[in-house]
Amino acid sequence: MSSLSIGIVGLPNVGKSTLFNALTRKGVPAENYPFCTIDPSVGVVAVPDYRLQALSNMSRSQKTVPAAIEFVDIAGLVKGASEGEGLGNQFLSHIREVDAIAQVVRLFDDDDVHHVHGQVDPLRDMEVVNVELVLADLQTAQKRLERVERDARGGDKALLAERDALLKIIPALESGQAARAVELDEKERVAIQGLHLLTTKPMLYVLNRKSGAINVDAEGTERWRVLRQFLEEAGARHVFVDAAVEHELTDVGDDERADFRRELGVAEDGLDALIKAGYVLLDLISFFTTGEKESRAWTISRGATAPHAGAAIHSDFRDKFIRAETIQWDKLLEAGGWGRAREAGWIRSEGKEYVVKDGDVMEFLHS
Repeated sequence: MSSLSIGIVGLPNVGKSTLFNALTRKGVPAENYPFCTIDPSVGVVAVPDYRLQALSNMSRSQKTVPAAIEFVDIAGLVKGASEGEGLGNQFLSHIREVDAIAQVVRLFDDDDVHHVHGQVDPLRDMEVVNVELVLADLQTAQKRLERVERDARGGDKALLAERDALLKIIPALESGQAARAVELDEKERVAIQGLHLLTTKPMLYVLNRKSGAINVDAEGTERWRVLRQFLEEAGARHVFVDAAVEHELTDVGDDERADFRRELGVAEDGLDALIKAGYVLLDLISFFTTGEKESRAWTISRGATAPHAGAAIHSDFRDKFIRAETIQWDKLLEAGGWGRAREAGWIRSEGKEYVVKDGDVMEFLHS
């Protein structure tokens, strides 16, 4: 399948580039991913998955290839970006090209790291970014509606669906809401896809702490109360990271990393949490293939049928599909291999309508 990308956005000096540099140190070999770009602002990052390693160990595979996501480092946004301030137009065009947004939000006070608004206020910072995205979408939607209302007079169904969608979206944007909050039917959703509205993209907030500094969440003051209230009421997806620590730890060996984390008071791997959250944000799942030569995780959209999953490997598995043989990864491990699982009657034969489940191990048969 084509690459899926998450744009890292935020105000200047919130830790975006530090986070991106830490992520790209966890990058994967380009030869495994033909869609790879050589753009320095794009990193292809492995999705951590203990299931894949377990299958690889079972099969004694010569090669293990994880699923991957692209992260794109997008220039820092400033207030007025929708009017062209700073690198406004460039910033907004780069966001249009990604599938989802990871907004980095600074949680730490540090006199040595200047804040563009003079002081750290996470909720205000989030609102500055979100308002600029809404304003940019409002301009796009209003311009498009003028043309669509004129062209839809001929009765074209696709244009009428687009007009109806825009008439719902524009009032929401005018009230400061994201377009993703608007309920659209399937025809309307399809009709506006070509507009690449920024606020239709799923959003993940990356709350960036700093070891040794005063962090808003630890301080427990009004700044944290209002931020937590916003996240809860909005049902906003979020993860915590310490971008500076994660960047430092990229040069530390796996066996020493846990000790360093304990010393620095950063217990969890924030990067792994971010990558996994990004995978969920894009509504992706993994299925596996495993054997002596290779164990690999393949990325598909949740709800994909067996032929569409097979196309992630080769188009023949979709176009000339006969059937797929499948078993859940943990049942295969329990059996100890494909042959033993077949003997036990645990391998299922599935047809074209089968909806692939996260963690399926599959073999495809085609004509």
